[in-house]
Amino acid sequence: MNDWPEGWSDDNRGPRYGRGSAGAQPEGARRMRHVQRGATPPGQGGYGSPGPSAPQYHGGVPQQPSYTDGQGYEEYDDYDSGYNTGHVYGGGRGGGFVPNDNDADPDLQHYRQRPNWRRRIKWTAITLATVLIVTSVATYFWADSKLRREVDLSKVIDRPEAGSGTNYLIVGSDSREGMTKADEKKLHTGGAEGKRTDSMMILHVGDNGDTLVSLPRDSNVTIPKFQGSESGKIRGPLGTNKLNAAYAFDGPTLLVRTVEYNTGLHIDHYVEIGFQGFANIVDAVGGVEMTLDQGFKDKWSGADFKAGKQTLNGQQALAFVRTRHAFAASDLQRTKNQQKFLSALAHQVATPGTILNPFKFYPVMGAGLDSLIVDKDMSLWDLASMFWAMKGVSSGDGKSMNMPISGSSGGNLVWDKAKVKTLVNELKNDEKVTVSSN
Repeated sequence: MNDWPEGWSDDNRGPRYGRGSAGAQPEGARRMRHVQRGATPPGQGGYGSPGPSAPQYHGGVPQQPSYTDGQGYEEYDDYDSGYNTGHVYGGGRGGGFVPNDNDADPDLQHYRQRPNWRRRIKWTAITLATVLIVTSVATYFWADSKLRREVDLSKVIDRPEAGSGTNYLIVGSDSREGMTKADEKKLHTGGAEGKRTDSMMILHVGDNGDTLVSLPRDSNVTIPKFQGSESGKIRGPLGTNKLNAAYAFDGPTLLVRTVEYNTGLHIDHYVEIGFQGFANIVDAVGGVEMTLDQGFKDKWSGADFKAGKQTLNGQQALAFVRTRHAFAASDLQRTKNQQKFLSALAHQVATPGTILNPFKFYPVMGAGLDSLIVDKDMSLWDLASMFWAMKGVSSGDGKSMNMPISGSSGGNLVWDKAKVKTLVNELKNDEKVTVSSN
């Protein structure tokens, strides 16, 4: 029987091994790096490694010839071409194959997968979002726990009805709480006992623009009957007096009661800050830049300023907002300076350099929260709303003014009743304020 394919015979087969070959024996295996075999034991021979015991051609596969360097190939005793086992052309991990990007690199003997950038970006985004959420929640509870909710507005009696928008009564007191004798000397505060109000402002936050109205502390007002903050008994009225006398008599609740009685405007929230806290906030933010139209000095407050642009530290800022003896219209000019400085402070705190820098943001927030005294219903959201409204007023989105004054009586400033009535009605109805101060 003819063992060759049809049409082939021993005669036309000639001295070839396979079609197209030039010799009677198969070509010896060349060294392939990705197919390694153990060395052939001496004396056994093998393909590409002839020896005394190498099999001879007896009708099977002929013995592989040895090629010398002159023929362009070398013989390797430890190499098996793998033709019989499919290691050259066979598939799968057991055979010899050209690796793709995700297959093992035989030289490195491990996988080197192509980076999955989509997955990396996804998990990076998830990690950052998780960290941001956890940090925000932790910051909220930390800040909320530091807020001093000490004023109970439920003790204020005979209150006017609430209008549209939100009204904050912002008070700067001369409290020396937490101050040493050295601090009092440095800040020129003196050592007086008790607390009085150095500044008072109504901040209205509404949909038609925010309005900041300063109430001169020497305003001539009526202190009505009230419920004692400690005794709970109804007292008064105390008659006509300066506005800041209400705070001196019975603290924040009587001050709120007096402001509501003389204006007819409902106060929703109360915020107070003392000397030391004010200076600490300014120092924590790194100082506040101000431009002064004229220089002035005041030995009582320690003020000593030149005209022009300058950065005020905590001590200088406190002297700036307290100075009144250096001006002819002492109380009115001081309220203007207070508005100007508070607006600049709010703008400074809201800069990216403060908000996005945790090494500055947390000290500033800590200093502010440690210094503020607020009403029991004040939330962090209410406080943030007040802060952003102050910033809006400083950037020109709102209006700042003094309570309209018509004259004076016994050294006290008398409010212009007609203008005050119009102003209060506009604030109650959350309308754009048209009234101007003197």
